[in-house]
Amino acid sequence: MRNLDFAPLYRATVGFDRIADLMDRALSADVAQPTYPPYNIEKTDENAYRISIAVAGFTPEELSVEVKEGALFVSARKAPEEAERSYLHRGIATRAFERRFALADHVRVTGATHEHGMLHIDLVRETPEALKPRRIEIARPAGVAQVVDAAVN
Repeated sequence: MRNLDFAPLYRATVGFDRIADLMDRALSADVAQPTYPPYNIEKTDENAYRISIAVAGFTPEELSVEVKEGALFVSARKAPEEAERSYLHRGIATRAFERRFALADHVRVTGATHEHGMLHIDLVRETPEALKPRRIEIARPAGVAQVVDAAVN
């Protein structure tokens, strides 16, 4: 396993410490990421995303979707069955789980729907006006004539 030192990033940048921390956590994760339940992340628009998680066997009441500390937490706890069943084969996993998705700055959850065994979570990136690019007018010194090119339409 590689050990990367991000100390030079901290010394040479201002305000990028969160990115360095994120990279450090991603590269130093010794634990294998869980594969249950399977999920998709799709880009539905330029600033919109959808996370779809396969949650067959869970009702909406048994699912929980929370946003806290810049992360999206999706968890499920199956209620105990009232009647004891005898399975010959049990291939549908309904074990409890918790999935964590790190959210980028200015990404917020707009809603969640549960249909046909899938949990769909919609997200949108909303860039604040202060962070959007803006054009700065360049002032001309007084007394300098403005040249207009007649060939430009």
